[in-house]
Amino acid sequence: MLHLVRHGRPLIDRERPAHVWELDRAYAGDVQELRPRLPLGAVWFSSPEPKALATARLLTDEPIEVVADLREHERHTTAWLEDFDAVVRRSFERPELPAYAGWEPLVQTRRRVVAAVEAILDRHPGRDVVLVGHGTAWTVLRSHLTGSPPDLDRWSRLAMPDVAYAADVCRDDMLKP
Repeated sequence: MLHLVRHGRPLIDRERPAHVWELDRAYAGDVQELRPRLPLGAVWFSSPEPKALATARLLTDEPIEVVADLREHERHTTAWLEDFDAVVRRSFERPELPAYAGWEPLVQTRRRVVAAVEAILDRHPGRDVVLVGHGTAWTVLRSHLTGSPPDLDRWSRLAMPDVAYAADVCRDDMLKP
């Protein structure tokens, strides 16, 4: 099984881009409540972003491998967007274009996340795999694995933290819906 976990609530710092935000330790209990929903004996991987790695560390005592390409859709800006959801949705509508200045095209996010996950699954056939990362990255991954359009309604309902998706994995089609 492949388990995709979205990080816990970050400490928001409007002066710094989101990829450097730390996990808000005031909500550590919310993260730890997910522990029973995740398999024992799994192999664990995390995005390098501080909020994701701290989430993973609260969820398991197992070793955690940090994988750079599991990072979120790159948004190198400190601009605070009141219409953040609309801008993210725009990135899904035109994935080949940056939806905002300083944002990577979503097609690049998809390429790197999918390649990283395929490599992880190739190394751990038949094992439970837990990936701790980000909502947008998991949404493009799920879309790729299922061959279905991105589920933006599901994306907008993801909590921080959340077990975003859990799915049976097979090598032929990567994911059984």
